Amino acid sequence: MQAKHQRKQTMIDTRRALVLDAARTAFADVGMEGINIRDIARRAGYTPGAIYSYFDSKEAIFEALLAESLERLNASVAQARVVKNKPDKTLLSKSLAWFGFCANNPRDLDLAFHLLQRMRPRALASGPDNSPDPQSEIIRIHGRLLEALLPGKAALLEMGLNPVQATRESTALFAHGVGLLLLQPTGLLGQPAQALFKLYLEQLLVRCNGAVDVLQTEGAESDSQAQVSLFE
Repeated sequence: MQAKHQRKQTMIDTRRALVLDAARTAFADVGMEGINIRDIARRAGYTPGAIYSYFDSKEAIFEALLAESLERLNASVAQARVVKNKPDKTLLSKSLAWFGFCANNPRDLDLAFHLLQRMRPRALASGPDNSPDPQSEIIRIHGRLLEALLPGKAALLEMGLNPVQATRESTALFAHGVGLLLLQPTGLLGQPAQALFKLYLEQLLVRCNGAVDVLQTEGAESDSQAQVSLFE
C-alpha cells in the first residue's frame, strides 16, 4: 500500500514539475501579462482542465515558481564567500550575490511583486473570522525575499552596529537594490546597476564604520564618567 502511494505521489510530483517547467518557459517568453493557463497547458502537453488537477489557479502556479526561485536565491547567497574575521568583506560578498541573482533573473522579481500586490487587497479585506488569512502568504513571501539579506545583517552586527542600526541598514540596502533593479531596464541610470549597487555598498561600509566609531567613543566616555563617579 505504501509503495503504491509513493508511486502515485511520484507521478503527481513529476506532472507538477512538467507544468512548472512549461509555466517558467511561458513566463520567460511572454511575461506576466501575457501568460495564461491555456498556453501553459499547451506547452506542458495537457488540456487546460488537467492543469487544475495539480494547481488551483494560475496564481498557485506563480506561487510555486516563486518558491523555487527563492530557494535558488538563498542557495546562491549561502554559497557566497564568507571572509573570516572580515565582516565588511563578507557583507560585500553576500550582498553582491543577492543583487547578481536578482539582476540575472528579472522576471522572478516581477513575479514576487505581482503576487504581493495581488494578495494585499485580499489580506486587507479579510475579517476576524476563521477563514484563511491571505496576509500570511504575504508575510511568507516577504520573509523569504528578505532572508537572503540576513547574512549581510549578521555581518553588520559583527562590524559593531547595534540590532536597530543593522536592521535599518539591511532594509535600506534591500530597498536601494530593488530600486536599481527596477530602473535598470528603463535606461535612466546612465551606468550599470551593478556598479551603482557596489558604490552604495562601499558608502555603506564607510557610514557603518563611522557609526561604530561613534558608539565606541560614546561607550568610552560613559566608562570614563562612571569611573569618575566611582571615585568621587
